[in-house]
Amino acid sequence: MARKKNYNESEVVEKAMNLFWANGYENTSMQMLEKEMGINKFSIYASFGNKHGLFLESIKCYKGKLNLIFEKFKNASNGVEDIKQFFYDSVNAKFKESHQKGCLLTNTYNEFSESEDLLIKEDMTIFMNNLKALLIKKLEQDGTRDAETVQKQANFLLLAKHGLAAAARVNTQQEIEDYIEMTFKNI
Repeated sequence: MARKKNYNESEVVEKAMNLFWANGYENTSMQMLEKEMGINKFSIYASFGNKHGLFLESIKCYKGKLNLIFEKFKNASNGVEDIKQFFYDSVNAKFKESHQKGCLLTNTYNEFSESEDLLIKEDMTIFMNNLKALLIKKLEQDGTRDAETVQKQANFLLLAKHGLAAAARVNTQQEIEDYIEMTFKNI
C-alpha cells in the first residue's frame, strides 16, 4: 500500500523551481533540493524519479507562471508595441523573487545548449521557436516590412530577448529600461 505524501507537490516543485532558477541545473545538488523543499531524497525520487524529472516539473511550473504574460502578448494587436510591452512584462513578472533574476527558460536554454540532453534541448527549442513565431506575427501586423526584413528583425529581437534575460540578472532597472528602449528605436 502506497504511503500518503506529507507535502504538497506543487509547493515543493515551486521551491525546486526557485532553486534551479537561482543556481542552474548543474549547480543545484540533491542536498540543496532536500533542504529547500523540506523533503528527503527518497520522496523526491518517489515523486519525480530523479533530479532531472524534478527539473522538468520545475520548467513546467515556470511556464505555467509565464503563461499570463504570453497570453497577453499573443492576444494583443499592436504589433511592435506588443513586443516592447512583452519585453517589459518579462522583466517585471510579479512572481519573481528578489534573488531570481533573468528568465529560467533562457538560463536553461543557455546551460543546455551544448548538452546531450535531447529532452530539455527539444523543449527549449520548441519554446524558442514559438516565441520567434509570435515575434514574426507581431512584426507582420503593420504590413510595411518585407519577408526578409521580418525574418532579420525577428532574429534580432529573439537575441535581444536573450540579452535582456542575461542583463536582468545583473543590471539596474534603469539600465534594463534603457536597453529595451534602445532595442526598439529602429524596429
